[in-house]
Amino acid sequence: MKNEASTERTCPKCGCVYTGVPALSRIDNKTLICPDCGIHEALETLGISLEEQEKIISIIHRNTAE
Repeated sequence: MKNEASTERTCPKCGCVYTGVPALSRIDNKTLICPDCGIHEALETLGISLEEQEKIISIIHRNTAE
C-alpha cells in the first residue's frame, strides 16, 4: 500500500513537483494544489501582501525542514 503523503505530484497552479499532502484550492474547491500554493491562497484571502506571504512560507519551510 502506497503512502499518500509520499506520492509525487505536480501542482497545476505553479508547476512545482511536491510530495507532501496536497491542499484543496479555494478557487474551485476541487483542485488539489501544492501546500505552498494552498498557503498563498489562504493568506491572499486574508489580504496579506505577496512579500509577507513569502516571508511566512520561508519561516514554515525553515521550521519543517527534515
